[in-house]
Amino acid sequence: MASQLYGAAELIAERGLDGTKIDDIAEVTGILKATIYYHLDGKNGVLAFLLSDLLDLIAGEVGVAISSAEDARTRLEAAVAAQLGVMVEHPFLCRALVGDLGRATRLPELAVALRTAFYEPIEQLLSEGVADGSLRQVADPGAVAMSVFGAITVAGSAPRSRDPQRIQLRTRLAARRRSAS
Repeated sequence: MASQLYGAAELIAERGLDGTKIDDIAEVTGILKATIYYHLDGKNGVLAFLLSDLLDLIAGEVGVAISSAEDARTRLEAAVAAQLGVMVEHPFLCRALVGDLGRATRLPELAVALRTAFYEPIEQLLSEGVADGSLRQVADPGAVAMSVFGAITVAGSAPRSRDPQRIQLRTRLAARRRSAS
């Protein structure tokens, strides 16, 4: 059932959750409406499942990106590239997140997942960057982490960011910057 639910991501991205009917989700995913209600408690549950899975992907990629022995600035750049990579690989999930971010952040389990997946690691990198001299002190690391997440999410939902040549160029430039430091 989980893999079938990804079919709903494009629908939700195009119409928004309010403009999407449970009948439409059932039709596009091939899952009976009763099954969706039983397992996910309706379309809010579908959105929560999809966004939770997206945040799990981000957490995994960001975790790998920040685990190197590099300075905090380099690891921050890698974390940004990692999140952008997930967004580019999953454009409909990204657009569903952008379209229903307000609703998503009001769901307690998603707010906790977002904090764990991205905000806390970025806040930690900002602190470590001050300590290792690669980043300057900021007044509110939490606000900076939220801003970075928002900027990457919006950039990841833009059609230009999904162009394979742009992705390849950004990856090469990031690698050059890392090797030059």
